[in-house]
Amino acid sequence: MMNINDFIIDDFNPSSLAEKIASRMKAKRIILNITQMALASRSGVSLGSIKRFESKHQISLQSLIKLSIVLDASLEFQQLFPVDQYTSIAEVLKLREQRTRSRARRA
Repeated sequence: MMNINDFIIDDFNPSSLAEKIASRMKAKRIILNITQMALASRSGVSLGSIKRFESKHQISLQSLIKLSIVLDASLEFQQLFPVDQYTSIAEVLKLREQRTRSRARRA
């Protein structure tokens, strides 16, 4: 079970998270010895978009996915929103029973 101390407050801040992702992407690009220009050419993402991502941490999702493919990090996107895998019908039925919701009352 995860402990609240396993998280840093910045993990819940979208700007901070975007900055960390951009920083990791830049580090991976440098480790692979790929220039911004070469990354733009290989990925089809404009050089301006790559520069903006590395400096201002802003990029479209499609461009980020293209960069991740070139930098061999696309598996992480496939794991982003996992769907539960069930081994039996009984598991599904048990989960359905646990998920029965009632509406909240209006104050």
